Amino acid sequence: MIKMPKDEAEHPIPQEWRSTFRQIASAFAEGDFQLSRHSIDGVAPVPDAVAESIADNVRDYGGYLAPLSEITWERSVCRWMDGYWQVLVDLTTDGELVSDLTLHAKINEHDGARWEIESVHVP
Repeated sequence: MIKMPKDEAEHPIPQEWRSTFRQIASAFAEGDFQLSRHSIDGVAPVPDAVAESIADNVRDYGGYLAPLSEITWERSVCRWMDGYWQVLVDLTTDGELVSDLTLHAKINEHDGARWEIESVHVP
């Protein structure tokens, strides 16, 4: 697991996690909100209800999701939350390098890293 302080401060997304978030964002850009067509190591499949909510929020936001811009890492953060990392990644759309749509995920450290997608919405 990544060596980062487990405190209440917000931290930049570690380089080691960025590739996985790029894969998730690319799958979402292709409309695979359940990650059923994209097997991403360590990432749990997205439950139906969560995938439907993500699709609805993206549609309501307008535009289309796109692969992540490098600029997204300037605003995206993670924070230790009593046993897991809460991660917020600002997504890229076809019209915005960094949109207000944010991917919310948890990374659990028990039994290795397990990633869970919680939502995509405008906070």
